[in-house]
Amino acid sequence: MPHRRSRANASPLLRGRFRQRYDEIEAKRAELVARLRRLGTNGKQHPGYKRALRLLNNTFRKSKLPQRLAVLQAAAWLIDVLEQTTMML
Repeated sequence: MPHRRSRANASPLLRGRFRQRYDEIEAKRAELVARLRRLGTNGKQHPGYKRALRLLNNTFRKSKLPQRLAVLQAAAWLIDVLEQTTMML
């Protein structure tokens, strides 16, 4: 593939941007995991709790960087639903 640039030829600026995006996404993931852990026993008993945890761990790690944002959005939505549900109980 003659027109593809190798990663070794990428400028330090591009590599810095990638690292910055990666760190921002990891920080968002950490925030969501903390929100999920704060749900308490009522939240942990809900079936959606395991699904949100799976999204934040397995699915997130298997996804490529651009797809990870969508995974985090799905997990955030599910955590919002869980927070509202557990507040009613």
